[in-house]
This record gives sequence, structure tokens and C-alpha cells, in this order.
Amino acid sequence: MDKREKIIEVENLVKRFGAFVANNNLTFDIYKGEIFGFLGANGAGKTTTIKILCGLLKPTSGKVRVAGVDINKHPEDVKKRIGYMCQFFSMYNDMTVKENFRFYGGIYGLNKKDISDRTNFYLDKLNMKSIENMLLKNIPLGWKQKLAFSVANLHHPDIIFLDEPTSGVDPITRRQFWEMIYEASDNGTTVFVTTHYMDEAEYCERVSIMSEGKIKALGRPRDLNINDVFLKIARNVE
Repeated sequence: MDKREKIIEVENLVKRFGAFVANNNLTFDIYKGEIFGFLGANGAGKTTTIKILCGLLKPTSGKVRVAGVDINKHPEDVKKRIGYMCQFFSMYNDMTVKENFRFYGGIYGLNKKDISDRTNFYLDKLNMKSIENMLLKNIPLGWKQKLAFSVANLHHPDIIFLDEPTSGVDPITRRQFWEMIYEASDNGTTVFVTTHYMDEAEYCERVSIMSEGKIKALGRPRDLNINDVFLKIARNVE
């Protein structure tokens, strides 16, 4: 049994949209500093789950605690403890790189000095100091994604949620992005990442595979034959 601190606790989570059940009785725990992969085809229920965990959607029923906060009672408090990078690029294309950092730093409640120090830290780290005054719309997608991850980590959250963050980027950028994820995990930040890339499952400490709103498999990648499990799910074979 993993004796690390539980940072996310989900018990019997159900989310309905009318007659449609997006999340069907989900139960799982995630630990501090863990890289947890949430896999499944489009429509499996991954994005609905991540929005509930971020306090953006209210569950129909079930118990959910994120960073010690009851999501049903205090969703706004959860938002202060997390970073979120959505499936589609979430920074502002009509603002410069530096302006985006300043804007999001203000949303996260950082003071001017912290915003300036952390902006310079990440731009130096990414070797992007020379483009700090460039509009986002003029920057390649792979660079944007790395900047978006840095912004999500700007306020040193307990958890970073990444919704298919490497979709559409080249293999080199994907590898660099995962190096950033590993570093965040090493620093104690939990990373919850949804993806439909099977090879990325191998980068996670544990993975959950969803289909039709249910968790069909959960465990360490080396203990699961990811490709076989996913094929069975895709073919709806038990």
C-alpha cells in the first residue's frame, strides 16, 4: 500500500448530463508528487472528470477531495491550490509572453516581485528570454505549450491538471514537455495528465484507462499491458 499523502480522493463519483452519464461511479486516489495518467478515447469521460476535480463542474453525486478540500462544499478554495492547462491553448494570443505571465500571476494572487522573479526564472529556464515581448500568436505551438505549463506552475500549486497537453506537437517538444513534468513531480507537485497517446502512459507512475464513463483498468504501466487493455476496451471486450 502506498503510504504517501493522498492529494486527490474520489469515491463513487457520478456526473450526469440529463440522461447521459459522463462519469459512472468512479473511485480512485492520487498521491502527492505522483504523475497520474488518465487515458481513454475521446468521449470516455476524461475531460468531465478533470473539470470536476478543478472545481469547474459540480458532481451529480459522490465524494471528491482535492488537496484536502471538499469539492462539493468549497470549489473556489480548490482553484487556489491547483494549476490547470486545458486541451486547447489557454494563453492569450493578442498579449505578449511577459504580459501573459503578469496577467496569470495576478489571477493567482502573486505580488509584483514574485511575478517578475518567477517570469524571469521560467523564461531563462526555457531559453525564451529573447521573446518575452513577442505576441503569443507569433510563437510556434510547441513553445506555447511549454509556456502554458510554466504559467500553470507559476504559483507553485499542489496539483497541475493537464488535459491532453501534447496534442498536436512534434515528438521532440513532447519529450521536452515530459521532462518538465518529471521536474515538477520531483519537486513534490502532483501531475494529473489526460492523454490518448499510449506511449505516454509509460511515462506515468500509474494510469487509469476510461471507457464509456467507467474506469476499466487502474495500475502501474508495467503491471498492465496497456495496448492489450486499450484494444479490449476499444472493441468493448471484457
